[in-house]
Amino acid sequence: MSVRRKGPRATAVRVLTYTILVAVAAIVVFPFVVAVATSTKNSQDIFNYPPTLIPREAQTVPAADVGLEGDSIPLYAFADTDAEFALVDNNVSVAEFRPLDDLERVIRLDVSSGERTGETVTIDGEEEDVFLIEVDGAQLEVYRSRLTSGGLFVDVADPSDARVDLVNLVEPLEQFGPRLENFREVVVEKDLGRSLTNTILVTIIVVAGQIITSIFGGYAFARIDFKGRDRLFLLYLGSVMVPFVVLIIPLFQLMLQFGWLDNLAALIIPFTFTAYGTFLMRQFFVAIPKEIEEAALLDNASRSTILWKIMVPLARPAIATLSTFGFLYAWNSFFWPLVIINSGNPDGRVLSLTLSTLGGRGSADLNLVFAGAVIAMTPPILVFLFAQRYFVENSASSGLK
Repeated sequence: MSVRRKGPRATAVRVLTYTILVAVAAIVVFPFVVAVATSTKNSQDIFNYPPTLIPREAQTVPAADVGLEGDSIPLYAFADTDAEFALVDNNVSVAEFRPLDDLERVIRLDVSSGERTGETVTIDGEEEDVFLIEVDGAQLEVYRSRLTSGGLFVDVADPSDARVDLVNLVEPLEQFGPRLENFREVVVEKDLGRSLTNTILVTIIVVAGQIITSIFGGYAFARIDFKGRDRLFLLYLGSVMVPFVVLIIPLFQLMLQFGWLDNLAALIIPFTFTAYGTFLMRQFFVAIPKEIEEAALLDNASRSTILWKIMVPLARPAIATLSTFGFLYAWNSFFWPLVIINSGNPDGRVLSLTLSTLGGRGSADLNLVFAGAVIAMTPPILVFLFAQRYFVENSASSGLK
């Protein structure tokens, strides 16, 4: 018997396949990484250029270290030195001087710096006074090109070294600094906490209701023989093909008759029954060998005993799949809550509505918007990760284990 050896071509194909898979995975994961990174940034860091994924915050020094009162002062760095400078005053009058022998060079000093020589020079058709300033021990003849507002910077290690410059031209010192307070702020101050509680309540009840009704319905259609069962099942299954937008108006009128407008019951009761879930459970129960049920009947087991002690434990993969789909629908539902919950009733809002409002009002606070988005998408991701193995598990083989 000959053994087929894997050659360079097979290795190259495998390497190419894994490279493509890793590239696709990186593209899919990248938006989530950006969302998580942005949710931990401060408002200023979001608009920094060039943008970075790592959240950063300004380095600061206690105000007492530079002889001032207050909490902390940001640090900056100049290109000509490794020293760290604290911005002690960001509203200082700054004079920009240009040497007469090098008009492209700009020297920024305090407005009181320089002495008039009494001479003048013509620059671009304008007559300018000549000043004498000292830079690095050398006397320079300059003219004052303009007055502007800047900042006073003091060396933290040597307070006698003070400089004035434009704040936006000096490099701020930054450090790794995730702002986890964003999550608390969006939950407490942006009223996301109440919406999160409502969403959890609605999702739990909807998922539990769908599981219970689908188990009963699926078992009845799979194992109980009654007149018109197949026709009724086809009619019931046909409701899946009706678009939800067609049902909105009659469903809204029905909720209005029940007095459930602006009530969480309108988000729960209509969706505890699902034709898809009944179909899924019915198909799983049909695949379980009848011999198991017949053996239980010979032991005088009742229908309820067979259902809850035999069929349901064997149907764990189908129940997990139904729970995952039901959870994702209830958690991410937006259009129906938008219709049935009044915009002026914040106590009845669910997560999707609050995030939509937050995205409109808080467009300037993108870190809070992304923090809310991370909170909203974390539970579905966790549910899927815990339940994903059931999607690939064979139904019949699960029932025979």
